[in-house]
Amino acid sequence: MEPDKDIDSITRITQATLRHYEHSAQQFFEGTRDHDVSQNVSALLGAIRSATPYRILDLGCGPGRDLKTFTELGHVAVGVDGSAEFVRMAREWSGCEVWRQDFVALDLPAGAFDGIFANASLFHIPSAALPDVLLRLYAALKPDGVLFSSNPRGDNREGWNGPRYGSYYDYETWERYLTAAGFEPLGHYYRPPGLPREQQAWLASLWRKPIA
Repeated sequence: MEPDKDIDSITRITQATLRHYEHSAQQFFEGTRDHDVSQNVSALLGAIRSATPYRILDLGCGPGRDLKTFTELGHVAVGVDGSAEFVRMAREWSGCEVWRQDFVALDLPAGAFDGIFANASLFHIPSAALPDVLLRLYAALKPDGVLFSSNPRGDNREGWNGPRYGSYYDYETWERYLTAAGFEPLGHYYRPPGLPREQQAWLASLWRKPIA
C-alpha cells in the first residue's frame, strides 16, 4: 500500500465517498434495511461486560437500521455518520440521537460508550488516516469497552471501487492496526456463516479497551 498521506487528499477521498452515499441514500436504505446482521449485533453485545443497558455508538449508522435494533433490545444507541441525508433518515427511522461527523474528523466524548459498532464502515477510511481514527475510537470507549468491526476482507490493497474508496485488509494487518491503537483482540470470524471461506467476503472482529 502506498496511500497519499496528504490530509487534503484524505479529506477529498472521504468527501467523495460521502457524496456517493448522499446521492444514493434512499436506494441504499431500501437495499440494506432487511440485511441480517444479528450475528454481528450479538457478537458485540455478548462481549460487553458492563451493566445493562449499554451505551452503544453506531459508527457509520447509515439510515439507522442497527440503531433501531439496539434500541429495541433495550440499549441506548447513538449514531454518527458523515452523510447529512443518512443522519436525517436515521433520526427519523430510529428515534435516536445521531451526529453528523466525517470519520477522519471525529469529535467524540471521552470514555462515553460501552461498545462501538463499526459495521461496514471503517474500510472506507484511507490507511493513512486509520491510526488516528482508531485512537479516537479507543478514547471514546469506557475502560473494558468493546469495539466491533466488520470489513470486506482482502489482500491489503486500497483504492477506488467505482465512486467509493475502500481499504481491504487481511486479519493479520487489521490486527496490527488495532493493537497499535491499544486494543486487545477478543476474536474474529468470517461472514456470511456456513459458506466456504472463499465465499465469505466479510471479516468481523472484536477488540477490548483494557482496564488501566
